[in-house]
Amino acid sequence: MHKSVKTPLIAFAALLLFGGLLNFGVNAYIQLIVLFVIINSILAMSLNLVNGYTGQFSLGHAGFMAIGAYTSAYASTQFSFFSESFGFIGIFVTTITGGLLASAAGFLVGLPSLRLKGDYLAIVTLGFGEIIRVTLLNMEAVGGPRGISGIPSFPNFFFSFSYSCFWALICFFFIWRLIRSSHGRGFLSVREDEIAAEAMGINTTKTKVQAFVLSSFFAGVAGALFAHVTNFISPSSFTFLMSVNAVIMVVLGGMGSLSGSIAAAFFITLMPEALRSLQEITGVDLRMVIYSLLLILIMILRPQGLFGDKELPDIWRKYVRKSA
Repeated sequence: MHKSVKTPLIAFAALLLFGGLLNFGVNAYIQLIVLFVIINSILAMSLNLVNGYTGQFSLGHAGFMAIGAYTSAYASTQFSFFSESFGFIGIFVTTITGGLLASAAGFLVGLPSLRLKGDYLAIVTLGFGEIIRVTLLNMEAVGGPRGISGIPSFPNFFFSFSYSCFWALICFFFIWRLIRSSHGRGFLSVREDEIAAEAMGINTTKTKVQAFVLSSFFAGVAGALFAHVTNFISPSSFTFLMSVNAVIMVVLGGMGSLSGSIAAAFFITLMPEALRSLQEITGVDLRMVIYSLLLILIMILRPQGLFGDKELPDIWRKYVRKSA
């Protein structure tokens, strides 16, 4: 079996074993947090393709996630085929559909806006995310400010964990293989020097749009998973703060490191919950103060992020194997 197929299968088998342990070994609250970690990992890895590997700066990822979430939620609640077969064919179709519509939106936004750079691009993508949120807020067809409730859930935790990990692995290995291909080198060349990339014959606008579309697809997938894990979504679920959290995960983990995005997703998701017990002790909710302070310290002591631009195998070879 080829290594490109063997490695993802081994990783998926290991995750299934871990999911089986979680299914019987922890309570429902911890299981929900684990699912949020996986969803945030997909969101962070997808944004890393744009911010980390292509060198752009997007602040509208919550908008793409909202499109995927609302598409999957609306289809599964309004059409009997998806609700009756949910857990098998229905969930896969709605997830793919949500991702495709999000990628279509990414194309429509990326084509005119990715001619911009830096702060200008950030402002445009931020505006797009807010346009999506306000549009959903005023659309009675999808519940308006009430949102969509009664979204079909996964049959059980093990199924939801396995399905979420399936998409997380697809996102990871797809971006991993893409960046290390000859085509993916164009993304890195745009990040390093856009003028030099154009001089070498690379269509930088086309390359940036491609990265934006692929990133939007996986953000839509993350949104679809989010909708069926929470069973309720509303426009307030996809505010500017969600986009900021995604950017924090990318920067904290390391620009251009998928392993770093996953590690940062663990940190960003778990830290506020781990600090929740402090409120019972002190009587004051200090979670956000300590959480923000930790982020500041990490950025001061490790400005390149937790992993820098390295992946877990690189760190293993450089530090663990060398010391052994």
